[in-house]
Amino acid sequence: MNKSRILLFVALLLLATVRLPASEPFRIAVAGVTHDHLNGVVSQLRRGDIQVVGVWEADPRYIHDNSLSRVLPENIFFSDLGKMLDATKPEAVVAYGSIKEHLAVVEACAPRGIHVMVEKPLATTLKDARKMADLARKHGILLLTNYETTWYASNHYVKAQVDAGKIGDIFRIEVYDGHQGPVEIGCSKKFLDWLTDPVLNGGGAVMDFGCYGANLATWLLGGKKPVSVYAVLQTNKPSVYTKVDDDATIVVEYPGATVEINASWCWPYNRKDMFVYGHEGLLYQANPTRVEGIKKGEWTDAPALASPYDNPFHLLEAAVRGEITISPGDLSSLENNLVVVEILSAAVKSARTGRPVRIK
Repeated sequence: MNKSRILLFVALLLLATVRLPASEPFRIAVAGVTHDHLNGVVSQLRRGDIQVVGVWEADPRYIHDNSLSRVLPENIFFSDLGKMLDATKPEAVVAYGSIKEHLAVVEACAPRGIHVMVEKPLATTLKDARKMADLARKHGILLLTNYETTWYASNHYVKAQVDAGKIGDIFRIEVYDGHQGPVEIGCSKKFLDWLTDPVLNGGGAVMDFGCYGANLATWLLGGKKPVSVYAVLQTNKPSVYTKVDDDATIVVEYPGATVEINASWCWPYNRKDMFVYGHEGLLYQANPTRVEGIKKGEWTDAPALASPYDNPFHLLEAAVRGEITISPGDLSSLENNLVVVEILSAAVKSARTGRPVRIK
């Protein structure tokens, strides 16, 4: 072996044995532990994607009885949100309590310059959503909302086809979201206690699943605000859901387009699918990966989403660390989700009055 080959061999051996320095772990804190989606944090923690430095929960029944308390040290759990934030100094906070608690989380985090990601929807009322937005803008923090459907490759494929003009201008969108019901699928008591409360959740299926359709429609229609909202809310299982609706139909009027949001805790099976009708074609988003195209029976497997757009924690980390910018048109953005809450608030009011609600 000549000298040059020996030197090349040594260099390759050194590269194989020297580990490049990794970036610092993404330090997050968790505000609230009563949302069953908290298991997503545990999954990311086990993968090593995040470092949970603090956990807050106001209810003493659950502060040490949750999926995080089984994998994290007891001394990082706090009953006081402000003390937790000051002691742990996270880069961002993820909220896993009731939707009503989102305002209190932002009120604590924003003045400290700590970014926030909440589980959908952003808020229970438009008044709370606007307070949260004002705080986020005043203190320059990110305020993101996480939806399961944001990470569906099929939805992004549909959006790309719409933006490319493949189906022409949209004139109708029909969104179907829900399952058999949170009681029926076995949600935990701590989750059900607020999910089925008209104050803590803002409503039943109308909030829990109506938000998906409002989020996707706002995204597909370029952030437009609707002209009016009309809704019918039903409780088909009053012995199970005594305080809130379990089935919601929301009709959202736009100039030249109609969106029908069908949100229910009464479907015979889980569903998160959507039809998008244009003047030149139709797209059917059937599941997280598959889309039926303009020709019936012509199915496409949507390409996988690239990091950091494939996961809420990847996106949050990249946005917080300045690696990407969240635009007003993004599914997680504050601008989109203010419109979502405006649609949901109008739907609740419409169902109560029996009349369409005009959007200013």
